[in-house]
Amino acid sequence: MSAILIQSKRTSVNVKGVISVVPAYIGIGSNLGNRRGNCERAIQLIQKNRMTLLARSSMVETEPWGVTDQQKFINMVIKIDTDLTAEDLMERLKQMESDLGRTPTVRWGPRVIDLDILFYDDLVMKTADLEIPHPGIAERYFVLKPLSEIAPDMMHPVLKKSIKDLLTQYRQSS
Repeated sequence: MSAILIQSKRTSVNVKGVISVVPAYIGIGSNLGNRRGNCERAIQLIQKNRMTLLARSSMVETEPWGVTDQQKFINMVIKIDTDLTAEDLMERLKQMESDLGRTPTVRWGPRVIDLDILFYDDLVMKTADLEIPHPGIAERYFVLKPLSEIAPDMMHPVLKKSIKDLLTQYRQSS
């Protein structure tokens, strides 16, 4: 996997990956089955997979995005510390989704669980398989609202705006 752009001020990287523990923000969502329970089970799995839970938002019920003819979602955001590289973290999250019962479906369709890397330290990268920060943050209330609970003053490394300001901007444009 070759990166188009990789920038980070704080993350120490070598050819084998990240040397130090770094913070990351993970978006969690579910709209099938026991939505709240699915999110809680995801957090439990995350804590068993080389990730330390540092903060968690409340769970927010939101309208579906993309494909709107489906049940509402429960969404939340957590902050973790991990020693996994961004690529390894994404691979691990995809495996956890599968372990929790997610099966392939239409894009933005119903799902038991959805785990997305929103931020990985201050890393900015884009590959064929992974883009960090997550490209849709500024347009997604279901990300901005819970993220603003745990990191309102965090600066988006590309947009150069705080999460709080991005949420305000989103509300003004809706």
